[in-house]
Amino acid sequence: MAALGRIWHLGRGHRRQWHWGRFDPARFVRRDNECIVPPMPVLDLQRAMKVYLDYDQAELDRNYTQTAWAPNADEIIRWYGTQSALVRSRLKHEANIAYGESPAEVLDFFPTDRAKAPTCIFVHGGAWRLLTKDESAFAAKVFVEGGVNFVAINFACLPEVRLPEMVAQVQRATRFVHRRAESFGADPGRLFMLGHSSGAHLVATALTQGADALGKGRSAMVRGALCASGSYDLEPVMLSHRGSYLDLDAAEAMEFSPLHHLHGLGASIKVAYGEHETPEFQRQAKRFAEALSAVGRLDGLLIGQRLNHFEISTTLAEPDGLLARAALEMINGAD
Repeated sequence: MAALGRIWHLGRGHRRQWHWGRFDPARFVRRDNECIVPPMPVLDLQRAMKVYLDYDQAELDRNYTQTAWAPNADEIIRWYGTQSALVRSRLKHEANIAYGESPAEVLDFFPTDRAKAPTCIFVHGGAWRLLTKDESAFAAKVFVEGGVNFVAINFACLPEVRLPEMVAQVQRATRFVHRRAESFGADPGRLFMLGHSSGAHLVATALTQGADALGKGRSAMVRGALCASGSYDLEPVMLSHRGSYLDLDAAEAMEFSPLHHLHGLGASIKVAYGEHETPEFQRQAKRFAEALSAVGRLDGLLIGQRLNHFEISTTLAEPDGLLARAALEMINGAD
C-alpha cells in the first residue's frame, strides 16, 4: 500500500501518529506492539501546506510582492514624482484644497478649458502605505488636453490611519468635488474615478461600501470608474505578508472587499491588469470582472500586453496609452 500527499493516521491499537507523505510499511518499526513513525523534517510538512488555493505561504507572499516581478519598479515610482512635478510646473491648477479636517485631506485640481467639463478623480496606489498626491499628477496633462478636469487627491495611509478611514477619506474627497463641481466650472453629473494598485481597491471600495457608497443606485454620484491592477477580495491579501500591516479582522476584511458588495451598483467599471502582473493579481482582476459582468456593470476587461504592475500605470500619461485611452473613452462615452 502506498499513497502520496495524504496524512496517514495509525488508528486503533497503535500509538496515534500523524505523518505527511508516502505510507511505506517497511519504514515502520514495531516494538512492544507499538508502531513508531520515523520523524520527518518539519520542512516537508511546511512545503506541502497550502494556505490559499494552490499557494503555499512563500508563493502567496511572493504574489503580493510586485517588486519581485518588476525589476524597474523603483525607477517607475521615482518617475511618478518627477513627472508629476513637471506637470504641476506647466499646468495651471489649484493646489492643496482642503476637503476634510485632517492635514492629509487635501487635493489638487487641474482644470481643462472646456466649460461644464467632466471630472476624473485619481486615487494613487502604494500598497496602502506609500505615496501622496504629489506623485499623482503625472497623468493630468493627457486628461486636461482631452477636455477633462483632473483631480489628484491626498489621503492618510497606513499606519497613520486604518483602512476604513482611508476609504472614508476617498469618499469625502469625491463628495467634496461633486459638491463644489459648479464652482470649479465642472459638470457635477459627470464625475469619474480612476485608481491603480491599492488605489484601484480604494476606488472600488468607495463605490460599493456602506451607506456612503458612491456608486450605488440609479442616481449614483460617480458615473464610472477604471480600476487597474487592484485587489478586490482581501481574503488572500490578509493571508499574505500584507495581512500583518493591514490589521483587519475577518468581518472587516469581508466588509472592505468590493468583490462581495456589487449588488445595486449603478456605476460601470472598467478593469485592467498587465500581462506580466503576478498570477494572483491577474486572478483578482479576472474574478472582479466576472462579478461585475454578473450584475451588468462591467465596462470592459483590459490586458496590458507585455506590461508589469508598474508599467501599466505609465500608460495613463500617454495620449494613446492603454489606460488613458480607455479612461477617456469611458468618460466621453457617458456624454
